Amino acid sequence: MFDKKSRYYNLKPYQVTDNRGRKVVVFPVPDVPRQSLLGRHLVKQGQRIDHLAYKYLDEPAGFWRICEVNNVMLPEQLSEASEIIIPVKTRK
Repeated sequence: MFDKKSRYYNLKPYQVTDNRGRKVVVFPVPDVPRQSLLGRHLVKQGQRIDHLAYKYLDEPAGFWRICEVNNVMLPEQLSEASEIIIPVKTRK
């Protein structure tokens, strides 16, 4: 279901019942990774978080790491930020 690079890859899903009585399969929230910081990026109009992830982390799908260090759940929450904290690229 998840790519091998995903932080959800090894997590085991479980079932919950929502407020309407439906059974829903969910995944646990992964532990927040410990990340060293590279610095801050001053955002220019039109820049997207996946482009910044590619530029600094060599992986556009690593946008979630930028979200984590900026304490936001969704990338859209960074769309109005004037600067964004950038984590250090991890070694492969």
